[in-house]
Order: sequence, then C-alpha cells, then structure tokens
Amino acid sequence: MTNRRQFLKKMAVLSSLSLSSCGWRLANVGANYTGSGQSDELHIYTWTQYTDQELLSTFTAQTGMKVAADVYDSNDVMLAKLQAGGGGAYSIIYPSDYMVQKMVDKNLLTPINHERLIGLDNLFPRFQNPSYDPSNGYSIPFNWGTTGLLYDSEKLPTAPEDWEYLWQNKDKLQKKMTLLNDVREVIGATLRMLGYSYNSENETEIKQAYEKLKALKPAIAAFDTDAWQNQILAGDLLLAMCYSADAVKISKENPKLKFVIPRSGSSLWTDTIVIPKTSPNVAGAYAWINLLLRPEVAAQISERLNISTPNRAGFEQLPKQLQNNTNLFPPASLLEKCERLTPVGKFEEVYERYWTQLLA
Repeated sequence: MTNRRQFLKKMAVLSSLSLSSCGWRLANVGANYTGSGQSDELHIYTWTQYTDQELLSTFTAQTGMKVAADVYDSNDVMLAKLQAGGGGAYSIIYPSDYMVQKMVDKNLLTPINHERLIGLDNLFPRFQNPSYDPSNGYSIPFNWGTTGLLYDSEKLPTAPEDWEYLWQNKDKLQKKMTLLNDVREVIGATLRMLGYSYNSENETEIKQAYEKLKALKPAIAAFDTDAWQNQILAGDLLLAMCYSADAVKISKENPKLKFVIPRSGSSLWTDTIVIPKTSPNVAGAYAWINLLLRPEVAAQISERLNISTPNRAGFEQLPKQLQNNTNLFPPASLLEKCERLTPVGKFEEVYERYWTQLLA
C-alpha cells in the first residue's frame, strides 16, 4: 500500500485542480454533519505518504470541516492503537487488504453504505468486488501495488532478479540493505523464495523461512518501512525491500535507483479506506471518500503521490507515460506470480513468535 509509507509534505497536489470549477462540491455536506453527535472536524489515520496539506485544505474548503491526519508505518501499529482504545478520534483509517478482513472479524468497522457514495462505479471492475472484502462491504480501495527491491544500479550493476539475491550477495550488501518492518511481508517473501505460499500455515515452512532470515540478519542494516528512503538517497544503502509506491517516488528523485519485482513472486496489496465503528464524524467520512472517488482527484493524487489508482476513470486521465509505468501498473504476466496476504487466524501467533525471535 506502504509503507507505503515521510511525514506529511506540502506538495503541489491538486494545485491545478479546482473542484468547484469542475462543477462539483461535496453536496451540502455541511447540512449533514452538524448536529446529531457529528463533528465539524475530521481526523484521519493513514500511511505516511497518502495525504498532504493541499489535499487537507481542499477538503476543508469544500466542506467547512477542519481535517487533520496522523500517520503510521505498519498495519500492526495501527491495529494495536485501535485495540488499546487510542483510535476514538479517527473517522477514516487506511488499512491494507488483509487487515480489513481482520478488522471486520474483530467487529471494528462500520459497513459502507453505498447509497452515500458518488462514483463507486468509477473503479476498475476488479476492485469492485475484491476477494478480501466482497462488494466493498467495509472498505473502498485507494491504492494498490507490489512489494519488491529498490537497488542502486551504479553500485550494483547486476540487477536483483529474485529474493535469493540478498543471500547470494550478503557480503557486498553488509549493513547496506534494509527489509520492511512487517512480519508477513518479510517472512512471506522468504516463504515465496522457498517455493511456499505467502500465507503458509505450516510451521515447518515458517521455521525454514526464519532460519534463512536468521542467517541473513547480520548483514541487514535495519528492519524499516520509512527511514530507508533518505538513507538510500544519501548513498548509505545499496538496496531496500520496499513498496512499489515508495520505489516510484524515490526513483524519481534519483533515476539510478531501480525497482524490481522478484521473479518468484511478491505480495500484491491494496490499501483501502474504512470507517471505524467508533467514528465521531460518519458524514465527514463519507465526504472524504467521495472526494477521493472523483476521477480528477484520483488522477491528481496518482500523479503527485506516485500511487497506483484503482479508479479507472482517474487512470484514463493520467499521462500516457504514467499509464505505461510498469512499476505503478505492472503487466498481468507479473501480477500472476503475486499473491495477496490473507489473515491466517490463530496461526498468526506462529508468525509473531518467529518474528520476535528474529528481531531479538
């Protein structure tokens, strides 16, 4: 998604877009959110790269609501905060696909009322009935992508082709590479390299992945989802496991940094927008979702924040160069080898046990 995922930047998003000039406003939302326990403020909990000050200001100008965003760098951090009671202020949250399933199972989400949405049919068909949330009952897709390896093509002239590159070149990469701070992504990629599923529920397979990672750990600079970005730009890293959205952004800043999806396969993820059951501003939440469903907004966000929009009408407004960017929009031949992370129920305790051992 992305952590998918640098703190809020005041970029030029939507600077060329006047929502009122295209004849659309968040229809009379002011009349809908005042009173009845609703708030004149909207609080969002999101990945670090998924909003900016201009987008927040645009929403405020359209609705009269003040909006603020707090950020997180992993699904687990977000869930832990919610379960500890620290999420009561948030009306919008951005979980990844597998986390949507977990949050539904934990009764943390409000079902989405499609009658309150404008533009749901703008989505690509494959995002209108996703496996992780049939018929978008609890979530709306916002961004999708893959996980792979970003590397310095000047210092590593031979491109990594698969995850095994890390082990084969660990001496060259000694303390010059980072892996994501995400148990399912890291163990999952190792499982995939070994020929297993990202969603394995076989402890013998998990242990094999753990042993491989344990052997690699002395060469790893950090398990990190965000800080690696400045480090690789500064030349302190040669390679980072990362989300495609971050890779596209960083490679724009330094074209010698190249992104690859490992040939044995990778994770295919979708980051979504949900409304928690504790939302203090449900009307504001729907207004936010409707803003992001607008094709013009979806296109601008995709272009400025380097994300892969699931909005077909928005995609059609993107420059051809962006539509043809295979890091943002990989071909079907690559996507066929990718696998969605799915909840593994109580078996997650096995993943967590080995992850704790690995980080110890």
